[in-house]
Amino acid sequence: QVQLVESGGGLVQPGGSLKLSCAASGRTFGSYAMGWFRQAPGKEREFVAAISTSGETTSYVNSVKGRFTISRDNAKNTVYLQSNRLKPEDTAVYYCAASPYDSGSRYPNQYSYWGQGTQVTVSS
Repeated sequence: QVQLVESGGGLVQPGGSLKLSCAASGRTFGSYAMGWFRQAPGKEREFVAAISTSGETTSYVNSVKGRFTISRDNAKNTVYLQSNRLKPEDTAVYYCAASPYDSGSRYPNQYSYWGQGTQVTVSS
């Protein structure tokens, strides 16, 4: 069983930055690939980024490439999403998720555990 708690969301102006964190419980964090997803009002949940168990392999949705960076610290049981040059269309609830596979996936059904989400609002 893995419990995930996101933090770091908030209100930011367009062009600003936020660093989201996701803290995981349990001693097996390093055996899970991790992903970030987001869901805007009235829209389906969307893949944002994923990272492999070792942190060596990452993947991103095209709309955030070059602006967002996913990373993890297995010693701290934490995964991060550094979000730069934020746009109003990045506004959503951001969720982290844990997958029992070595590499991350863009498909939500590949993830076994989900956090409760953190709100990111990009507005002037």
